[in-house]
Amino acid sequence: MDSNLGTSLSQLTPIQRQAVNWDKGALLVLAGPRSGKTQVLTCRIARLLDESRDQRFRVLALTFTNKAADEMKDRVRSFVPELEDRADIFTFHSFCSSVLRQHGAHIGLKPGFRIYSRKEDRQALLRNAIRRDSSLHEHEPWQFLPLIDRLKSQLIRPEEAVSHLKASAGSSIENSQFPAAAYRLYEEELRRANALDFHSLILEAHKLLKHPALARYYQTVYRYWLIDEFQDTNDAQYKLLRCMAGNDFREVFAVADDDQTIYEWNGANVHRISALVSDFGCDLIQFPTNFRCAPQIVEAANRLVVYNAQRLENKQPSISVRQATEVESIQCRVFPTDQEEVAGITNGIIAMGDEGRSRTAVLARSRSMLESMHDRLEAKGVRSAMLMRRDDFVSPNMRWMIACLRQINRPLDRHNLSTLANTFDAIAPVPIAPEDIISRADATGISYLSIWAQAARRTDLPPHIAKAVKLILSITDGSQKLSAAIDTLVKLFGDENADSGLQDDLSAWRELSNNVNVQLELPTLDQFLQELDLRSKNPAPQSESVSLATIHGAKGLEFDTVYLMGMAEGIFSSWQSIQQNNRGSALEEERRACFVAITRAKNQLVLSRSDQYRGYSKEPSRFLREMGMLNRETPPPVSAHITELA
Repeated sequence: MDSNLGTSLSQLTPIQRQAVNWDKGALLVLAGPRSGKTQVLTCRIARLLDESRDQRFRVLALTFTNKAADEMKDRVRSFVPELEDRADIFTFHSFCSSVLRQHGAHIGLKPGFRIYSRKEDRQALLRNAIRRDSSLHEHEPWQFLPLIDRLKSQLIRPEEAVSHLKASAGSSIENSQFPAAAYRLYEEELRRANALDFHSLILEAHKLLKHPALARYYQTVYRYWLIDEFQDTNDAQYKLLRCMAGNDFREVFAVADDDQTIYEWNGANVHRISALVSDFGCDLIQFPTNFRCAPQIVEAANRLVVYNAQRLENKQPSISVRQATEVESIQCRVFPTDQEEVAGITNGIIAMGDEGRSRTAVLARSRSMLESMHDRLEAKGVRSAMLMRRDDFVSPNMRWMIACLRQINRPLDRHNLSTLANTFDAIAPVPIAPEDIISRADATGISYLSIWAQAARRTDLPPHIAKAVKLILSITDGSQKLSAAIDTLVKLFGDENADSGLQDDLSAWRELSNNVNVQLELPTLDQFLQELDLRSKNPAPQSESVSLATIHGAKGLEFDTVYLMGMAEGIFSSWQSIQQNNRGSALEEERRACFVAITRAKNQLVLSRSDQYRGYSKEPSRFLREMGMLNRETPPPVSAHITELA
């Protein structure tokens, strides 16, 4: 046994060690916030591999973010460095991508397919598709895409769309046939482009794994399955697992917390954990210990979440192992208006100094509140970073560079050629029509990218842009290696007084490319672009930056200090959840979101609200009352308000 693994195993609690050593079939681990689930998952993977050194089976682990997958891979690599290749750790989407690239030919998919993640690309694709049906000409693509996504998330295929829409909405055939036709044409256009979107990955993998022989293949290759954050699975993902497991496979090890089920808008369901227990015959272990939060924060979280009726029976309350301190871990602040709430939080952040800001977050129920917070902090000279998933780079420079890479990888991709030309036109106005490039390429046999680069070089370009085009041309004619040319190109962009958007993109690129190269070890260009499609393009936060995040965006993160703003009825809990039913599932999900938000804080939690939002009076959030916090609210000094708002 590797010494790192031995040390990590020795540091586990008895109940964690029981989970790591489990060998009696399916197991569900109920793991509350910061209860050591990642350590248990990775120690279990390492233990299974370490005890089977002379065997060839693999271990499959599924999670929801590339960050979580990368962290698990790194830990397994440190525990059993010579055995890490037998552990396949994926997000659900990257696993489905791998399945389809290996076996997609059985359902007519070519292995080099592209994954469309940008809404703009998908709208353009759908716009091209619906041109082939005159009855759809008056419709815009944005009208159909949300419905197409919803159908795919329910594993409804185009040929089933009319009957499903008619049955689910009670609509007529006439009302159902237009979106169903758009869906069919959209799928045909995706196949024509040899592409899939995110929802297609699950849909097509499920279709493929319905073949019993292929399902048995994955049951044999992967003798043990581990599923992280199981409460976040949607219906399609769970059906994928059930399909792959068949009737007999039971070596499933799932980690979940019903109290952190906050993605019902994406198909997660608090009852799915019970379905897992029933379908797989899971035994149950609980991790109630919270290693992150101060005792007062854990107590408040416990008081809050017991108001939910939709919880697993016999759920144990969380227990903090940290020592209580004389300093209050929770502060409650009330302000007259929402503008003063933003100003008051800004004052508190300024008062803490530079050192603590990188370990501080402001969380809110909505993005609009965070944007006000961002503007206020920036006006006061305080750096802040919005922690939002970005599916694409924002600067035309980087989008053009990626389009060039895609064109190198798929020389005949006409849709990408349009993206390449349009993004470059945003850098330096160069009127080169893609249709002209295609005609000249067809006549000469020269690649689209070479024709474009030659035409661009004949125009009057700024010196650094001319150098960039020359670098791309050097790749196409083989005079320079791809990796060296891209490194030079990135450095060139960074040297030319890059604006903030390009700086953020360059930071994201460096982190992304480094992570992909570490995880895949010398990936091909095709592999690299596949990973790029699946990963967020968020830049790493700058030092001394305050993190701003929606509650959903903060899940899985932790901070020394957390400001949770907007704790008022109609704000958080939201107006929509209150209108549906005071005791309904929507309100319970809001309460779980509040539970997630407050348990992001390690040391200090500041709960704030105002008496008015946008001029409308608001009562305190019921969540404050449920946590026992209403009698602890304190207003800030009046003089501070007057100074800030002057």
